[in-house]
Amino acid sequence: MGEIFAAGVNFKTAPVEIREKLACKSKEIPPLLEKIKTGSGVEELCILSTCNRVEIYAFAHSEETIEVALRLFFLEKKLTPSSKYLFHHRGDHAVYHVFKVASSLDSMVVGEPQITAQFKESFELARKAGTTGKILNRLYEKALRASKRVRTETGISRNAVSVSYAAVELAKKIFGELSRARVLLIGAGEMGELAANYLKKLGCQIFITNRTYERALRLSQDLGGSALRFEQLEDYLENMDIVIVSTGASAFVLTHEMVRKAMERRGYEPMFIIDISVPRNVEPAAGKVDEVFLYDIDDLKEVVESNMKDRLKEAKRGEIILWDEVSKFMRWLDNLKIEPYILRLKENVRNLERENPVIRRLVFRALREMKMNPESAPIIFRIFGEEVKDVNGRKNIPYVYHRADGA
Repeated sequence: MGEIFAAGVNFKTAPVEIREKLACKSKEIPPLLEKIKTGSGVEELCILSTCNRVEIYAFAHSEETIEVALRLFFLEKKLTPSSKYLFHHRGDHAVYHVFKVASSLDSMVVGEPQITAQFKESFELARKAGTTGKILNRLYEKALRASKRVRTETGISRNAVSVSYAAVELAKKIFGELSRARVLLIGAGEMGELAANYLKKLGCQIFITNRTYERALRLSQDLGGSALRFEQLEDYLENMDIVIVSTGASAFVLTHEMVRKAMERRGYEPMFIIDISVPRNVEPAAGKVDEVFLYDIDDLKEVVESNMKDRLKEAKRGEIILWDEVSKFMRWLDNLKIEPYILRLKENVRNLERENPVIRRLVFRALREMKMNPESAPIIFRIFGEEVKDVNGRKNIPYVYHRADGA
């Protein structure tokens, strides 16, 4: 019987220049799996490739087989294997690693959900390529179960840990219901666009303005919003509930005076201004206007850092859950090792069980003992083979029974 192995590189062990050379596109993976499985002799194989990790999960009869698989993989990528960058786990530690990856506890941003989808895709590719079987398919199912338990029984994904999403969470706290909020995105910076996209999914009405109107028009089409002329900013600012400023300007785009006039015209209904620009594009004094909530990138980073600390605390609870799931999987794997003994034992005593209830009870207890102590399975099986011969000779049964019990 073989073991589970996990090996490869990730953001903890190797720099990006190594990871990017090993990275695999989806279409590359199926032929690569077949080539490595055939060339190395591993029983089952899966490759997970993301921007942060390139890892092999395998079921094999020896560690040497895994080393061959890694050499073949590196050879395909025209690289020389280096223990300097490689990690290597086997047995329950390999299972724990796989579960930790699937549940995002091993991610660069703990609790982010993208890795679970990537994990599913990697196993789907391996399954279609025919390189997984009973063991890795079960590992995959239990990894997803472990991931679900971590998400439902801990708070690892409860708090925002990206600047863009932190802005959205703050907006929720200020306005509560956001489905009717009007959002203005000033500029076309990546973080601002991402925040606007999150708000769009919550039902907000999105407006985009940019110094280059054509850019605003293209972005409005991508976000499903409306483009506005930049030179008319002061005219429509009063109608906005949330303003996200994300430009490359070197001066203030929103001044204290612009915001003060807009608030007067809107009757001092709350306005949330998020300045994600560096340098800042909103005059700090604008935050002193009544009912204006102004946050810059440093404010948001403080929220993110606080939330990350909370997630890391929850991750410790998640690790306890994972080890619980690992122990269950390892018990299943151990019981798989004794499956041939169980099947042969049942076959050998099938007729005897029907004729003699004492033997039926004896078999039940023997099977239970095998499952509790898999290493005793060969001994128990041999005892049955040697001693249970005369079904009518009750004198042999207690002797067998006690030997099996204490084997």
